[in-house]
Amino acid sequence: MKISVVTLFPELYKPFFSTSLVKRAQDAHIIDTHVYNLFSYAEPKQRIDGPTFGHGAGMVIKPEIIEKAVTDIQGQHGSAFKIFFSPRGKKLDQKLLGNLYKRMLEQEKDHLMLLPARYEGMDARIETEYADEIISIGDFVLMGGDVPAMVFIEGLLRFIPAIVGKSESVEQDSFSGPFVDYPEYTTPVMWKGHEVPELLRSGNHKAIADWRHQEVARESVLHHFEWVRGYPHVTPEQEHLIQKNIPAHYVVLMHSDVLVSQDKVNTKVGTTSVTSLDIHDIARSCTTYGIKNYFIVTPLIDQQVIVKTLLGFWQEGPGISYNNYRHEALSNVILETNLDNVIAQITQREGKVPVLIATAAKKGTHQRLINFFDQERVWSCERPVLIVLGTGRGLTPELIERCDYRLVPIEGFSSFNHLSVRSAAAVLFDRWLGKNPKRAL
Repeated sequence: MKISVVTLFPELYKPFFSTSLVKRAQDAHIIDTHVYNLFSYAEPKQRIDGPTFGHGAGMVIKPEIIEKAVTDIQGQHGSAFKIFFSPRGKKLDQKLLGNLYKRMLEQEKDHLMLLPARYEGMDARIETEYADEIISIGDFVLMGGDVPAMVFIEGLLRFIPAIVGKSESVEQDSFSGPFVDYPEYTTPVMWKGHEVPELLRSGNHKAIADWRHQEVARESVLHHFEWVRGYPHVTPEQEHLIQKNIPAHYVVLMHSDVLVSQDKVNTKVGTTSVTSLDIHDIARSCTTYGIKNYFIVTPLIDQQVIVKTLLGFWQEGPGISYNNYRHEALSNVILETNLDNVIAQITQREGKVPVLIATAAKKGTHQRLINFFDQERVWSCERPVLIVLGTGRGLTPELIERCDYRLVPIEGFSSFNHLSVRSAAAVLFDRWLGKNPKRAL
């Protein structure tokens, strides 16, 4: 494979191309690298950049300069698969790297051209005309595209046979599947008070393999849940490991300690009526997302009687044979009179007090406000999780402050925000616990 880099700073690539596996690949004639100075394609005293139209800050690389470079380099080495780098590009990950390498093979392109930008980037027409792919390496801004180009080269070269010594090293790379790689150890056995796990020194290959499977699942779920949930091809065994490593989750729907309407403007603390729709629909959502129990809290005797009657039908009565799926969902519903009893039940069952996460439709303050990407922050507490849902006009401020965290509200790009609690619960569970494949299955 021929690799051409067109850059304003060719000196950056001298040490990069002369070290490690990249150098060995060149020495073995697996790759052939060339670095071109973009300034060499400008006439004497000609600028390679110009001010952006629309009075924006910074300078933009001119299209005719890139045209000269592309024409010249392709004339030397043949038609190229051209990669540009920009914050607007696709986010680089292992799957994208593999797909790009596959595309190059399918198009029979053995020439890769990288065009890292500087300043405020390139004239957008350049990318429209030439780019086979535009790539971003993350949601941050660098001085230019040269470091992303080097990151891309290192990642792509691992797919080329014979560059990495063992094929299983590539096949088992972190992010080649839903999990990252397992931790590795070497001698000495004890270092600064840290000991290599005894099991890894046991010689029991099956036990070691089982330990590694567990470790990769635990580390991936805790620290890389967005990758885990976004991976499209999860085996039943991997799914079991994922479920095992997500902390136990519970849900409580509060019909007390909630705000109720007093008039069109004011609210007061009160209780609300239980609805069968909330029981049925939230129970089904809880079961779908692996939530262990769904608690319904009401202190009102007449409301308790209604709930007991409904649950009795589905948990012990004719509902079992009438609709077994509904029975399965409702078998996980528990009636309680107050939140303290719910917490006590979970604590007794799990051996730890649950982390309480308050929910609210309105924006508000909380010492520990979290969003739907903060699983690691919550799950690192190594405690069960209790999601607290409100009815009426929402949980009281006192109850929200009692919770360990407050979750940001569910919002769309509109000024209307009046979801039913059962709809909000389904969206919340999916955002917090659901699968979210980033590519089609």
